[in-house]
Amino acid sequence: MNSPTLRIVAVLLTALAMVPSAAHLLEMPNKLALAQADYVTVQAVYRGWALLGAVLIAALTADIALAVSLRRDRRAGGLALLGGLLIASSLAIFFVWVFPANQATGNWTSVPANWKALRAHWEYGHAVNAIVTFAALWAVTAAAIRPTTADPPQ
Repeated sequence: MNSPTLRIVAVLLTALAMVPSAAHLLEMPNKLALAQADYVTVQAVYRGWALLGAVLIAALTADIALAVSLRRDRRAGGLALLGGLLIASSLAIFFVWVFPANQATGNWTSVPANWKALRAHWEYGHAVNAIVTFAALWAVTAAAIRPTTADPPQ
């Protein structure tokens, strides 16, 4: 099945997956300049953002489904697969860099002595994820707009 709907869904879900990490990247320079108390106060705005993990799982699923649907076209299928792998790597980056900082700080409700190192892991982990997720969006979009041999002539 080479569905135009699947192409659109994969692109939209991957774009939605990029929104939170792009927001983190754009606010990072200002947040790194904050004093400890102000930084912890600002971190409270992210309560509930863990639910956005569902968007990442949905994007990963859609990107892999798109890759499977485009498997007869090596380039388009490969690009969709690359998008899925990049989304998967963003999850790995999150669990290696960001999640441990969340755990060590109780989601930034407490401030351990090494809070600056934890802040760096948290902020730079999200920054790397913004770049990785943007690359996933590029790959999935390129796969989605590429005409394939299975597409009917227009």
